[in-house]
Amino acid sequence: MMNKESYPQFYVLFGGYLNQDSDLLGDSLAEVVSCFKGDSSTEEIAETLCEIEKYRKEAGENLDQKFYEDYGFNFYPKLWGYTTASFFDELKRLLDD
Repeated sequence: MMNKESYPQFYVLFGGYLNQDSDLLGDSLAEVVSCFKGDSSTEEIAETLCEIEKYRKEAGENLDQKFYEDYGFNFYPKLWGYTTASFFDELKRLLDD
């Protein structure tokens, strides 16, 4: 599981929005991320974007494996039609909009 201190916004995003109950917030990644954005400040969204880059950098070539180990039980990008890398690309795009 992700370290709350190292990734506080991921902790909120995956703990409260992108999890086993995400269908209660929306039917698509865009709808769920929109809920997260609506509940987050500009600074929190910017921090989330930084955490995406930090996570990708730390995981390196093991992005799929690391993400699965950290979040595979609660959120698995392949079930939403994404690879881990394409999921992070789409998440960045949605947060930047």
